[in-house]
Order: sequence, then C-alpha cells, then structure tokens
Amino acid sequence: MLQPNIETFIGCDAGYAEADIVLYGAPFDSTTSFRPGARFGPAAMRHESFGLETYSPYQDADLTDCAVFDSGDLELCFGNPEAALADIEGRAAEILRDGKLPVLLGGEHLVTLGAVRAAAKRHPDLHIVHFDAHADLRDDYLSAQLSHACVLRRCHDLLGDGRIHQFCIRSGEREEFRFARTHTDFHPFGFDGLAEAAEALRREGVPVYLTIDLDCLDPASFPGTGTPEAGGVTFLELLKAIRTVCTANVVAADLNELAPALDHSGVSTATACKVLRELLIALTRKGFNL
Repeated sequence: MLQPNIETFIGCDAGYAEADIVLYGAPFDSTTSFRPGARFGPAAMRHESFGLETYSPYQDADLTDCAVFDSGDLELCFGNPEAALADIEGRAAEILRDGKLPVLLGGEHLVTLGAVRAAAKRHPDLHIVHFDAHADLRDDYLSAQLSHACVLRRCHDLLGDGRIHQFCIRSGEREEFRFARTHTDFHPFGFDGLAEAAEALRREGVPVYLTIDLDCLDPASFPGTGTPEAGGVTFLELLKAIRTVCTANVVAADLNELAPALDHSGVSTATACKVLRELLIALTRKGFNL
C-alpha cells in the first residue's frame, strides 16, 4: 500500500504516545539582523539527515534505540514575532504537559524565548545553559525588544540573576558583557567551567534548558549561519559539552541558527545534523557518566 511521503529526521520515527523526546521546528528568522535564511534550517536538517548513520561512535549508541517523534514544523507568522512566540510556547507546553522532552529546531535564536516561557511555567526553578558566539543580552536592538540579539535578556526577565549559564560568548556590546558579569554565570570564549557548572546543576537537581546557537562553532567549520564570528569552538568540543550538560536534569533543549543557503558546500547542514543526532542520543542517556 502506498503511504504519504512525510520526511522526518533520520531515526526519529517513533509514535507520539511512546516517544520520550519530541522534535518540533520553528522556521522563523524575521528579526535576523545580518544574513537571513535560518527559517530554512529545520527542513534542511531533516532532508540532509539521511546522509548520516543513525549510530553514534562517539556515544556507542543508536538513534533507533531512542524514542523520538518528529512533529514537523510549525506554521508561523513571519511578520509578527509575538504571535510566532505564542505558537512556539503553545507547542512546547503541550509536549511538556504530556511528560515528554521538547527539542526545538530553529530558526533564529529568538524562537528560544517561546520554548523557555513554556518550560519556566512548568518548572519555576528552571536554569538555562546557553552556548553561543553572542551574548544576546541587549535590552533592545533598533528599538525592538523581541530580537534574536535580545533573546537571553528576555529570558533573564523571566528567570532573574544566577540562573543563566553562558559559554563560548565572544561577541557583543560592552554593556552586554558588563551585564553578563553581574547577572549571569558568564564563561566567555569557550567551555571553561562547564563541567563544574553541570555538576552543580546535577547535584542540585534543578531543571535545565539547553539552548545551542550553532554559531558557537568556529566559522571555519560552520560558515552557514547568519552572523559568523571567528574564534569559535570545534565540533568535538561542542559534542563533549553537550554530553556534559546532559548529565544534569535537562527538561528541554533547542538547536538554532543554521542558514543552509549561506554554505553551498553543505558542510554546515551536515554538521548541524550530526550535532542534533548527538544531542538526541545524549538526552536519551541523560544522567550517564562521561
């Protein structure tokens, strides 16, 4: 019998009822401040994922052993950030309410705010672990407070001091760096201090939201992003960092800022797919010892 052609991320074909993790895409990039195109990231990752194996030699585990349901992309209003965020929050809240772990695929980084709003309502003691080239702590960008340049500042509005843990940051305004050193757990330039932070979060048992802006990677290996910044981490360093965070109580996560058309070689999309595979496996195995 013929079946409809529904493209999911490779190995993520569990039914919703039995799934532990649910993927959902937010193809939104209306506040991108430099090079647009991240709205095409989720679809590109699904399509190109079939160039991967489901098996991870890094973790000796296979996506086919994970119960992941891919719910596809939301249909978002590109011209209305607040409406888009409300739709993202609604989908994340539904997944959390059903006792599953939501993993959001962006899109630009602003999409994280909708997911964090849902997670913070479900888990009032939520902490965020943030990997990014940019601090994203501006109070506004060109008078707009809903911008990918402001997303962590809006998250701080929700959570307050000491509950956002930032790593790899190497770009931002002077005021953002001053704000970070006072109000967040700030670790610029790399992953120094991550193991200690993850262990403290694990020991305290607090819920953690992991947000990964792929421009934390050095543009030499990941040029396909809207605002590339020299001096980033390596692919292997990022994989180790993901596994480290997943020893804590991660309750939601996202992966964002792939703009596939900006790298015609396809290397950036292939890299994003592999990061997602490793993230899904690490989330399934969360709490394991490195």
